Amino acid sequence: MSESQEQQRAVIVGAGMAGVQTAVQLREHGWPGPVRIVGAEPHLPYDRPPLSKAVLLGQGEEDGIPLLEVDFEALGIELELGRTVTGLRPAERLLETDAGPVHYDRLVLATGAEPLALPGSEGAPGVHLLRTLDDARRLRPVLAAGGEIVVVGAGWIGAEFATAARERGCPVTVVEAADRPLPGALPAEVSEPMRAWYEEAGATLRTGARVATVGRGEVRLADGTRLPADAVVVGIGARPATGWLAGSGIALDDNGAVVADARLRTSVPDVHAVGDCASFPSARYGKRLLVHHWDNALQGPRTVAANLVAEGHADGAAECVDYDPVPYFWSEQFGRFVQYVGHHDEDDELIWRGTPDGAAWSVCWLREDRPAALLAVGRPRDLAQGRKLVQQGTRVDKALVADPSIALKRAAR
Repeated sequence: MSESQEQQRAVIVGAGMAGVQTAVQLREHGWPGPVRIVGAEPHLPYDRPPLSKAVLLGQGEEDGIPLLEVDFEALGIELELGRTVTGLRPAERLLETDAGPVHYDRLVLATGAEPLALPGSEGAPGVHLLRTLDDARRLRPVLAAGGEIVVVGAGWIGAEFATAARERGCPVTVVEAADRPLPGALPAEVSEPMRAWYEEAGATLRTGARVATVGRGEVRLADGTRLPADAVVVGIGARPATGWLAGSGIALDDNGAVVADARLRTSVPDVHAVGDCASFPSARYGKRLLVHHWDNALQGPRTVAANLVAEGHADGAAECVDYDPVPYFWSEQFGRFVQYVGHHDEDDELIWRGTPDGAAWSVCWLREDRPAALLAVGRPRDLAQGRKLVQQGTRVDKALVADPSIALKRAAR
């Protein structure tokens, strides 16, 4: 790099996993210039997955706060916390914040996603979202008191929160507008058997139930049913936190996600995007993906950092790389460890390994006899072997895939 390039300032918006890992990876890839992270929350960067259990239940050290183990000072990474971004002026290379403008030479957007609010419930007493450390802290005394909880949404977050609430002995009712749990994530034949998990844990699951109003101490459903509620937890999905980019020239898709290319570059020069706030084209799956999971926030920064450093080498000493991961996700709920790898479409062929009434089972989605995705419940070996098959695009023998007594890797042709 030239002397001027060594003075270029890389600014990262977002102090979550994606933002912090981008900063760390920049240093590991040899970025010589200043690196600054601008984060809205006042807390030191922390990991979000434990919020739905460990922090809620007050487990672990330091009040259950899952701080990211990064020595920012040693890496020469500047943290500016409690600073909210409000806009972007690319022509001037200025990031607008509530504490004044910030100049950048290279900018990385890593603002993540924000939970959707239940329409009409904004500001209502006793209604909670679960995304930040402060959200979890506000909910912890509610669980400790053993109050009646209504969870709106039977998705991943809803199930994980219901699990934590039942561990505290709270009466829990989960209401879902769709006719089954996890309606947007899994097909009915896979998610419907999960209904029994709620009953086994002592939680009530009401599907096909739409919320009409949320009042003090109760939730009223569209059919007139009134559910007592000391607290209401809303888990009906999330959207990319990109509203502040309005008027910036950064292209957004219909979901509000930053439209990144294969190198995770945005439509504006010298601005990249990574993590939950950005969609990217997947050559592997032939479509654009928007992945709201922890592993994406961990993997994407390596691509961003490698490309930022490579773009600074005028001599072509380093090559740019494309981002095309096999998505991975896990969830702990109702005493089960659920893992998912890949990406499936409704036209993919689904093959069961075991039966859903058992303690451990898997399902595999095949596309032209190649695994596109796999869901494993209590079968981590299936997940590990299936992940390799998906990554390698390996053709498999369907009969062997369907036999849970045979190691999945043996199904490779």
